[in-house]
Amino acid sequence: MLISVILFYLFSFLAILSAVMVISSKNPVHSVFFLILAFFNSAGLFLLLGAELLAMLLIIIYVGAVAVLFLFVVMMLNINFAKMKEGLLRHMPLGILVAALLVGELLFVIYWSPLGQAPIPLESVASAKTNTEAIGNVLYTDYAFLFQLAGLILLVAMIGAIVLTHRQREGVKRQDKQKQISRKREDTIEIVRIKSGRGI
Repeated sequence: MLISVILFYLFSFLAILSAVMVISSKNPVHSVFFLILAFFNSAGLFLLLGAELLAMLLIIIYVGAVAVLFLFVVMMLNINFAKMKEGLLRHMPLGILVAALLVGELLFVIYWSPLGQAPIPLESVASAKTNTEAIGNVLYTDYAFLFQLAGLILLVAMIGAIVLTHRQREGVKRQDKQKQISRKREDTIEIVRIKSGRGI
């Protein structure tokens, strides 16, 4: 029991420290590495709770796919960080408002159930069914609408990422298909009749 308590506080401290470093690091690549560390510590907390499936999904999906994808996107976007820092103070009030709303939502979820029902104790779920079966039953029955809503939010985020990568950049040559298709024969081909013994 003492080892479980020590591991809980260790994983919690490292997860909080990693989360703070994610938002405070000046280098975005370092932020992604701290995000991966936060995922690993969160997986350790899930293991202590007896949710082995969530721990493995967190490592396999988020660390193995999502965080690596973040890393590649950060390195490919070529973000102008000096320009971003200029608008930081200008958007600070909006950021504080959004952060306050997120904290309020988290407190609401922690203290009150969104459907007006008390949350199911972990002991009763774990003793009745396996971990995977219990999560599947709760996710696809009680929270099916919220699960679909989360998928829609991820779709919007994916569209936003595509728009960011396809933005107009200076000094980059792009193919204009409409201009190529609308060309006429006279605009592209010039027939020159050269007399014998003379150049152009």
